[in-house]
Amino acid sequence: MTKRAPESADDLLNAAGPALGKLRRSSLLDVENPISAKDLSRTLVLNIVLEAEQEEPEEPREITVGGIAAHLGTDPSVASRMVSDCIAAGYLVRAASQQDGRRTVLHLNEAGRDLMTRFRRHQRSAFEAITADWPTSERLEFARLLLKYVASQDALRPTH
Repeated sequence: MTKRAPESADDLLNAAGPALGKLRRSSLLDVENPISAKDLSRTLVLNIVLEAEQEEPEEPREITVGGIAAHLGTDPSVASRMVSDCIAAGYLVRAASQQDGRRTVLHLNEAGRDLMTRFRRHQRSAFEAITADWPTSERLEFARLLLKYVASQDALRPTH
């Protein structure tokens, strides 16, 4: 991305994708309660499990290693290694599915929930630090539009 501001609507829209890519690649600032680089990567998996557990459909959504792979757009063997790492670190547990006993599903344990609570506080602190010199109205509008963007992205995701 260049340092100069986009001059046209087309330039602005062309710059949005690379900006999102840069945002995704950058690590969060060293703000209160820093999270280790290893735990930051673990939160990718833990967040998927947490979101599934927090959904309120008629039948709760269960997350498997295959579901993690699909959500991350990665090979099942990569997802399996990521899940095994989260289990070894003490954040996730495997359990029998309540819907199909032949399947193994993933659940956050107390340590995983604690890490995600700390991570969410860390994300908020980073957001506040990055936008500290923004007017409150812009900060809140950006947050609202970011949530809208993510909801639209989720709506395009195929359901399993």
